[in-house]
Amino acid sequence: MQPFELFVGWRYTRAKRRNHFISFISFASMAGIALGIAALITVMSVMNGFEKEIRTRILGVASHIQVSGGDTGLKDWEQVADLARRHPEVIGTAPYVVGQGLVSTGPAVRGVYVRGIVPELEATVADIGKHMVAGRMEDLRAGEFGIVLGVGLARALLVNVGDRITVIAPQGQVTPAGIVPRLKQFTVVGIFKVDHNEYDSGLAMARLEDAQILYRLAGPSGVRLKIKDLYRAPQVARELARALNEGAFVSDWTQQNANYFRAIQIEKRMMFIILTLIIAVAAFNLVSTLVMVVTDKHPDIAILRTLGASPGEVMRIFIVQGALIGIVGTLAGVALGVLLALNIDVVVPAIERAFGFQILSAEVYYITELPSDIHWRDVWLVAAVSLALAFLATLYPSWRASRVNPAESLRYE
Repeated sequence: MQPFELFVGWRYTRAKRRNHFISFISFASMAGIALGIAALITVMSVMNGFEKEIRTRILGVASHIQVSGGDTGLKDWEQVADLARRHPEVIGTAPYVVGQGLVSTGPAVRGVYVRGIVPELEATVADIGKHMVAGRMEDLRAGEFGIVLGVGLARALLVNVGDRITVIAPQGQVTPAGIVPRLKQFTVVGIFKVDHNEYDSGLAMARLEDAQILYRLAGPSGVRLKIKDLYRAPQVARELARALNEGAFVSDWTQQNANYFRAIQIEKRMMFIILTLIIAVAAFNLVSTLVMVVTDKHPDIAILRTLGASPGEVMRIFIVQGALIGIVGTLAGVALGVLLALNIDVVVPAIERAFGFQILSAEVYYITELPSDIHWRDVWLVAAVSLALAFLATLYPSWRASRVNPAESLRYE
């Protein structure tokens, strides 16, 4: 049998009210909860999409795990690579040399990171070969001193494939005339574009052996690793660190790019707090709605009390009524938010066409479309917060209803 409080609370929710203003406020509270939840789910999904997009672009160039040997390089890097490949999570290894320098052509000079690679092995740990806009990574051959530049760096230097540039290493060499910088001419054999300014404007790639000659290194600076599940990189890095000798330093992508992802996480938390306030405002509207309902229903409450209803039963009637408004608003908001998040690629272009502007201009941003990535954990969290706020909003009006004095309410009826 249906509980008495649930039956009456549901009846109050469905019944036509004598005061249409109360009905309007109830609808406004429900709509406010729904819109707040929809906005929160959509914004969280877009921010998740941005995080995923940035992570994909960073890891298209960077490695999941990096084993380095410090300034002196990594001794016996082949053994380190063999040991890493024995780990069940590791699916790719590649040696590298890294150093800072200046590149110049005529009057243009830019600071860069020079990375020495073996193209065949580099393809197993990074996807930069898939982002070539001119030339090929395979054109980096030992002894030919070829170099691959980011598209922003190539534009700044006004060079294209086939042009020659000068790479200046910061480590000088001692001559009878004093210490002079080391210079080496390289030929541009390729240009890449990963749509990430840090790499497009500040990274140059050369053949491993040529980079070793430029920086006078006897071996690679370290080994780059790719694993099956990038989210397990910190755990795998700790396991490898315990297995390797003390001269090897192990870091993962979460440490190398901590500032990016920490900033995104802080922004997500702040947006969650700010947009939750919208739901809180709608929940407080629910308080005023129920207070007016209780005032309007004083005679009904008095009759229920004279028929034997206890104060607790009266309180639960209005808790049910407020909770139903909160549940309907939450369900509507979740449905609307998920629908918007799944169709953000359709909704945003429609808004841009309707109002004649572009939200993410191609001339300013590298990402010209709003990405969206729904995390269902965020959806359930938003729904739970909304239901909790709606429930809390019903407590005070319901308590007021339970305190109604039947004699006073029926005196003038």
